Amino acid sequence: MHTPSPAGPTPPENQGLQPLTLDTLRRLVGNNWARLPGGTLVVLSRDAEGNLYSPFSSYAHGRYSPVHGLAGEVYPLESELAADAELRDLYGKVPDGARAALVLYPLG
Repeated sequence: MHTPSPAGPTPPENQGLQPLTLDTLRRLVGNNWARLPGGTLVVLSRDAEGNLYSPFSSYAHGRYSPVHGLAGEVYPLESELAADAELRDLYGKVPDGARAALVLYPLG
């Protein structure tokens, strides 16, 4: 696990951590983080160990399917595939178990 510097943040202990759902994120933003200053930067870690960080930049709504453990691929929504033949050719068959996902992208 990542060892933070004395001035750095303390990451949560990895005790039964699960993928974060949009319901949980809404609760965190609405309750736990509601009093943080509006200029607080949202930063994403590159991996679970806390190696390298980058500011959150953009997002997309898509579908996620795990490939190896929790690492996986993101696919377009069914509506996007239905409307775009080039996208259908690019992605081919989307795995049956792909779930709706809010995909977050870092700046770097």
